[in-house]
Amino acid sequence: MDNSAWPWLILVPRRPGISEIHELEAADRALLVEEIAAASRVLDALHAPDKLNVAAIGNIVPQLHVHVVARRRGDPAWPNPVWGSGLGARHDPAALASALAGLRAAFGIALG
Repeated sequence: MDNSAWPWLILVPRRPGISEIHELEAADRALLVEEIAAASRVLDALHAPDKLNVAAIGNIVPQLHVHVVARRRGDPAWPNPVWGSGLGARHDPAALASALAGLRAAFGIALG
């Protein structure tokens, strides 16, 4: 997510027309859970959050997608949800490039 206030990943299963987790085939559902766990491990390792928020809300974008957000006590929205807060700014391009490089390396290790 292009919001510099929080480390925030969005997982989008490549299954057109699916808007709910229960609509996935069992194998795809299991894979999604493992991908959520991998994303959570990566954010935990890189950012040591106080809490990881995981949600498949989809009120605006109907395609199934899962948010994984690293939260810290005292972050701009704490303890409220980040969704719809209007807080944060877009990433600086250099900082984004650095963050993406770190994520790619961490996922390489996590998915080994």
